[in-house]
Amino acid sequence: MRWTESLGLSALSRMDPENAHNVALLALRAGLVPLPGLVTSPRLRCRLAGLNLSNPVGLAAGFDKNAVALAPLSRAGFGFIEAGAVTPRPQSGNPRPRLFRLPEDHAVINRFGFNNDGMEAVAARLTNRPRDAVIGLNLGANKDSPDRAEDFARVLARCGTRLDFATVNVSSPNTESLRDLQGPAALAKLLAGVLEARDWLATPIPIFLKIAPDLSDADLADIAGVAQEAGVNGIIATNTTLSRDGLKDRARDQAGGLSGAPLFERSTRVIARLSRLTDGKMPLVGVGGIASAADAYAKIRAGASAVQLYTALGYRGLSLVPEIARGLDRRLASDGFADVTAAVGTLRDAWL
Repeated sequence: MRWTESLGLSALSRMDPENAHNVALLALRAGLVPLPGLVTSPRLRCRLAGLNLSNPVGLAAGFDKNAVALAPLSRAGFGFIEAGAVTPRPQSGNPRPRLFRLPEDHAVINRFGFNNDGMEAVAARLTNRPRDAVIGLNLGANKDSPDRAEDFARVLARCGTRLDFATVNVSSPNTESLRDLQGPAALAKLLAGVLEARDWLATPIPIFLKIAPDLSDADLADIAGVAQEAGVNGIIATNTTLSRDGLKDRARDQAGGLSGAPLFERSTRVIARLSRLTDGKMPLVGVGGIASAADAYAKIRAGASAVQLYTALGYRGLSLVPEIARGLDRRLASDGFADVTAAVGTLRDAWL
């Protein structure tokens, strides 16, 4: 980490967390953040559900909700970027404050509630997206929608021609009853509508399903079965958790979804269980608590074909991205793996 980045992070840590996040996006757009450009190697290059990635380290949804900083983010060392979540109509989300740092736990709690500019504004921005990056969009539903399942398909139909992939997000804990859509019948109906919208695109794109970490074994088996039967291209595991086990920070009792270090083991176990349930045939993206190359490597060896991070960037800065990618390259070489794909799932049973 450069001294300038350290100074910037220190200044941001003294601000309201949501304001600090907005300032960070402004700094990115203004060119004030040093960026490494492309980070890749023969070992890091891989494919994810047909997508060619320069490396398997992606940006999770939530950092760039409104697709305002895709150009600089495409030069930050990520192998792929996920914007959003985006809903059909703009919405303000839940009342502030709604983002809380837990520095003692290296974690964050948020209860944003899908605040975003809406699909029309985001579609316009995606028109000017960088063409040399892999960019996806997290699809959401309006809080007051009479048909939330239809909302996902509407956003995809509007924005899909400008995307490389899209993610169905039924796992945010901050929109009332949204997680009910993870039930087998509701999920099957929702996915059928989204996949139909995908098939109407001039160039169909991969569709991922993002799930919660707070699922029973039976629930997880149901979701894996529905996803496979529907023809989803991959699963992103996981979103934030409602659990507060083991937290120390005084902000631990705030309502919302918890992300960061405390989620690492829980989300990695979900990856391993999904890998076993799908017999390693469903591409998985591991998210939750990644703050080092060792963390990324653990998720890959548990069964993830690629990984995403977000929360750790608030504590470590964007220099963490190339650090993780290059560290992952060294670990693959040290263990004798020719590439990322060769390492996927090789330590799955250790997490079961």
